[in-house]
Amino acid sequence: MPLSNLKFNPGVNKEITSYSNTGGWFECDKVRFEAGFPKKIGGWQRYSTSSFLGSARAILAWNALDGTKYLGVGTNLKYYIVDGGQYYDITPIRSTTSAGDVTFSATDGSSTITVSDTNHGAFAGDFVTFSDAVSLGGNITADILNQEYEIVTLVDGNSYTIQARTVSSIGDITVDGALAPTLVTANSSDTGNGGSSTVGAYQINTGLDTTLQGTGWGADPWSDGAWGEAADLTVTGAVLRLWMHHNFGEDLLYNVMDGGIYYWDATTTLSARGIPLTSVSGADATTPTIAHKIIVSDNARHVIAFGCDPENDIGTQDPLLIRFSSSESLTEWQSLPTNSAGDLRIGSGSRIVNAIETRQQILVFTDTSVHSMQYLGAPFTFGVTQISENTTIASPNAAVAVDDVVFWMGKSDFYVYTGQVVKLPCTLQTYVFDNFNYTQAEKVTAGLNSEFSEVWWFYPSANSNNIDSYIVYNYLEKVWYYGSLTRTVWLDRGAEDYPIAASNDGYLYYHEFGQDDGSQNPPVAIESYIESSQISIGEGDRFVSLSRLIPDITFTGSSASTPAVSFTLKARNYPGGNYLQSDSGDTTRSATVPVEQFTDQIDVRLRGRSFAIKIESDETGVEWQLGTPRVDIRTDGRR
Repeated sequence: MPLSNLKFNPGVNKEITSYSNTGGWFECDKVRFEAGFPKKIGGWQRYSTSSFLGSARAILAWNALDGTKYLGVGTNLKYYIVDGGQYYDITPIRSTTSAGDVTFSATDGSSTITVSDTNHGAFAGDFVTFSDAVSLGGNITADILNQEYEIVTLVDGNSYTIQARTVSSIGDITVDGALAPTLVTANSSDTGNGGSSTVGAYQINTGLDTTLQGTGWGADPWSDGAWGEAADLTVTGAVLRLWMHHNFGEDLLYNVMDGGIYYWDATTTLSARGIPLTSVSGADATTPTIAHKIIVSDNARHVIAFGCDPENDIGTQDPLLIRFSSSESLTEWQSLPTNSAGDLRIGSGSRIVNAIETRQQILVFTDTSVHSMQYLGAPFTFGVTQISENTTIASPNAAVAVDDVVFWMGKSDFYVYTGQVVKLPCTLQTYVFDNFNYTQAEKVTAGLNSEFSEVWWFYPSANSNNIDSYIVYNYLEKVWYYGSLTRTVWLDRGAEDYPIAASNDGYLYYHEFGQDDGSQNPPVAIESYIESSQISIGEGDRFVSLSRLIPDITFTGSSASTPAVSFTLKARNYPGGNYLQSDSGDTTRSATVPVEQFTDQIDVRLRGRSFAIKIESDETGVEWQLGTPRVDIRTDGRR
């Protein structure tokens, strides 16, 4: 029998059995499809040597008027402005004490300092900065006290503990995102209380990095979620911390999801913290103080607050209310005949989950429906129309817009909006949602990789509380693929030349950069592979023998001098049986000019009723794309 071409359908399909998916791909990791053929994804490298505290779940890029490139990064602990690779903490201040309200007490031989402050309102893990304290008399000097600290434990509502450490910025003493302080031990002379002038500046309360779940009456709003789904039970002040943000010109508006709204002025110093929107000069008395999300519309630059407090009941959140400022204004929120400020209320669902702007409109997602919000102009300014019901969304960050098209992950389906909402057929749907940790669904984050026409969703698998998996939809080729990778937020290229994503190690990474995993120094190889479904000859009733494989592959883009991949053929006798035999060999590039040359054939010796092929690489500097390999297949009888 002559050599047989191995041509496969693009994309990975696990919705049917491997045997039924003949001519298709069934397993993969760190692989994408381009022009119908699988290839290894690009590598990643650290954005800078500096790290952040906590888990990043929001990232925004914009340019100042002078051309400065800024990144805004929100974590469960902090909010940062990144400039030139350096992180500047602009987390807002919740409260500042009067002089003398804070006192300290130390114990000989211990680094634990007890801080007394009546009704401090802090949680363990919050951050506080002390100033104007004096030495306790021994090792605990004024310089040691007068710096930023993370609260270690709460004693009660009037006191808590910190760990005395050497003088250093918290942002400078991190190791892979974790605090690594040099502790200072008090001695017998540390009997003072810090003096009568100590001031404590408390940053807004930190949030959880893991969603707390529970069941029981009242855990969820009525009708929220699907029938039989676990109810959400969250503790006030202890919810998954998600940030929402948008630039207002060169300035920044940002808010904690279902929390306060803040403003950062780019004309101030990078170390200046954000202030409440209500504190901005000229803010009227109806300026919202709480919101689920804020965006700045492209039409007439209205600031829009979703799930916010109404102007006649400031401080009380309405989870279905939408308010918008007057055009071009941060501070004019009272609806008057002389301005374009106003409000709208969604009529279905129990809460707004997300809002995402396209070129023509804003899609507003509730827990059960989707609405189109469009700019109408005077006198109504905006209008809202329901475009879909009984539609879910997995998380506040599970949707991404591609021009006027919006893709999102629901609680058991994928969806696309192209003028109407439809379910997106997915060849990996069962695989993803049967291996999904629904208690941590709020961590799902979507990202656009426009260079390759891809939408990525990063999600936690069933046995993980943290993101460890991804699924990709290539909207140009209309195919799906998947793999494992820890990325908590993703930003497409634009202001930066490469996509940027955050890992749980405290670093940002450039993606599609080189061929390797740059989370280590020196970089290590990215292990990528793809494996076909079973291939049978005829009706699969006869045995066949495989004697050689003719590779077809390109290593274009590789930095290694002799890049290589491994080809493996595996044979089995029955669809449900084990692969009984396997044989493999490496294909190595030997020249690039005048044409690319590589291993001409791999000798194998296999026998079975069906077989599969696997291509994998685990060396640094390797980039590859598969073509159409050929296999020498000979009929070998029925037994």
